[in-house]
Amino acid sequence: MLYKIPNHQRGNAESLGADRHAGTKSPLRNRIEDYGPVRDDAMEMVPFGHTGLMVSRLSVGGGAAFFENTPEVSSRILDTSWEAGVRYFDTSPLYGNGLSERRFGETLAHRPREEFVLSTKVGHYVRSGKPPHHPSCYDYSAEGVKRSVEQSLDRLNLDRIDMVFIHDLVEEFIGADFERRYEEAMTGAYPVLRQLRDAGKIRAIGAAVKDWRICLRLARDAQFDCFLLAADYTFLRNESLKEFLPYCEKHGIPVIAAAPFAMGLLATGVVPGASYFFKPPPPDVAAKTRQIEAVCARHGVPLAQASLQFPLFHPAVVSVLIGAGSPAELEQDVAYLRTPTPPGFWAELKENELIPAEAPTP
Repeated sequence: MLYKIPNHQRGNAESLGADRHAGTKSPLRNRIEDYGPVRDDAMEMVPFGHTGLMVSRLSVGGGAAFFENTPEVSSRILDTSWEAGVRYFDTSPLYGNGLSERRFGETLAHRPREEFVLSTKVGHYVRSGKPPHHPSCYDYSAEGVKRSVEQSLDRLNLDRIDMVFIHDLVEEFIGADFERRYEEAMTGAYPVLRQLRDAGKIRAIGAAVKDWRICLRLARDAQFDCFLLAADYTFLRNESLKEFLPYCEKHGIPVIAAAPFAMGLLATGVVPGASYFFKPPPPDVAAKTRQIEAVCARHGVPLAQASLQFPLFHPAVVSVLIGAGSPAELEQDVAYLRTPTPPGFWAELKENELIPAEAPTP
């Protein structure tokens, strides 16, 4: 049974789309009709739901590929992103124990604040001497979230943050304590973020998780402005197409599709050392990837290009979020996004049942 937060905190989440967009078409549907799912200008800015924000269709994150570089390389990655037209950036206090946020703060300080959108996260942190998913690494309490946002503002050198995501609220990570942590997030983190939004400290409340089922539960339990779905709408994992993405499209909730390369495999293909969620790909995943690679070869389409473009065809997906380990990687991804992929490629994927027949494609 779903946990329901009190009505005075929820609003009317189930009628969110009707309440906020009465008498109008969904802003996500407007985006598709106005812009089309793919444009020649791959770096166009598009509306971000009802928030009033505009984001670039390609966005850049500050995970390990970013913060493990030297400060100089990290700065050049962001400068290259900016020159290419990227205007949405994502980070977290988890990434490098705040180092990623500091790197963004230092580099973006030289850019006009009104020209970029930046998100960070709350709830999952580094604890000295503890593994990443130790129970002490999670804190979705009201006080914990207040403290985290203030620390993030300081590291980012900002007076407001555009989006704050509740981070890694996933049973796979949290284990047997998941329901307690879910309740803590709904009665602690979420009300605090609403207060901060009302006060103008943040513009939008979201959740960043790798499980579409949790995103759907959150969307039904409270008024979330957006979701960051990590590696859960790709060639290899796309069950979110059945319920979650249609729900978001109907209710005008924008989705950021993060990790379109499935943590590596959908960029490199099946090669020695290939990584799928930081592990070698299971045999069935490797076999499907090889089939997709064969279709790519027949159409002359790089696997990484197709993997990057695929999520953006869905009307609910507003931006695709990548990590880049170098300026050259970033430039290559921009080129992939700008290169047309022939419709026959997508048709063959569907004919061979490598992607769902109902998946939006050209």
